[in-house]
Amino acid sequence: MAISPEFEAHLKTGVTSVSRCWAVKRVDGVTLGFTDHDEDLRFEDIEFLANTGLSARALQQTTGLAVDNSEALGALNSATIREEDIAAGRYDGAEVLAWLVNWANPEERHLQFRGSIGELSRADGAFQAELRGLTEVLNQPQGRSYQKPCAAVLGDTSCRFDMTTLGYFEEREVEVVEDARVLKFDDFLGFDDRWFERGRFEVLSGAAKGLVGFIKNDRLSDDGRMIELWEALRLPVKRGDRVRFEAGCDKRAETCKLKFLNFLNYQGFPDIPGEDWLISYPSSQDVNDGGKRISLSDTGDVN
Repeated sequence: MAISPEFEAHLKTGVTSVSRCWAVKRVDGVTLGFTDHDEDLRFEDIEFLANTGLSARALQQTTGLAVDNSEALGALNSATIREEDIAAGRYDGAEVLAWLVNWANPEERHLQFRGSIGELSRADGAFQAELRGLTEVLNQPQGRSYQKPCAAVLGDTSCRFDMTTLGYFEEREVEVVEDARVLKFDDFLGFDDRWFERGRFEVLSGAAKGLVGFIKNDRLSDDGRMIELWEALRLPVKRGDRVRFEAGCDKRAETCKLKFLNFLNYQGFPDIPGEDWLISYPSSQDVNDGGKRISLSDTGDVN
């Protein structure tokens, strides 16, 4: 983004009233503003607080597709950045914007950096966050892999399954929590055994509101239902907290076809020959007419 003529003229005066401002937009909708000026500033409907203990190292910017990097350093402040929020992962992947601002006239400013928070560490009452520029996403692998299991995430734009469909989710209050990752319910019927296994778990209220986990086991017995998470959430879930369970998918074609009725959007290749077929040799006892190895009736596509 080019510097505005007014702000450029201010910088060329040699005697400037310039400060830096940062905005952190978390994925849960919370936006925090910080500035190294000695008074609060406000623009773009964000209040930038002074004296928050936040500072930033030099911003490294390059041309082309190289990654822009910086770091933000700060002291943990109970009114702004809380240690429990960092521990809960509420800042993971948060969007970060950094401006150079004329504090005497905040309308004169320049957006220097836009990216996200990468690696974040904390110790001795302080935190250090790596800031990753927009070109960071270019370092991620792209494209599809040819494999039998489905490559989509249940409910995403490739899968297209509507996770608000009745019968594929359940919201209820927590009854019993054991070892911070096992939830037990006396009366949790209406869903088959293992229905939520490999599914998504979200906390809707309480101290851990907004945190997400994934379901390892879902067992239905005469004693009730036991749902175990792969790992404990970073904040405790207590009795009475409202939570949401979503049906799980094991990425198999049969599951997509029979459980979700969504085989048209299946993103795997279930008929790829395996290694045994690749190293097999012709046999006089088999039909060797060059036809299909798998019939339509074997796949269930009979129409």
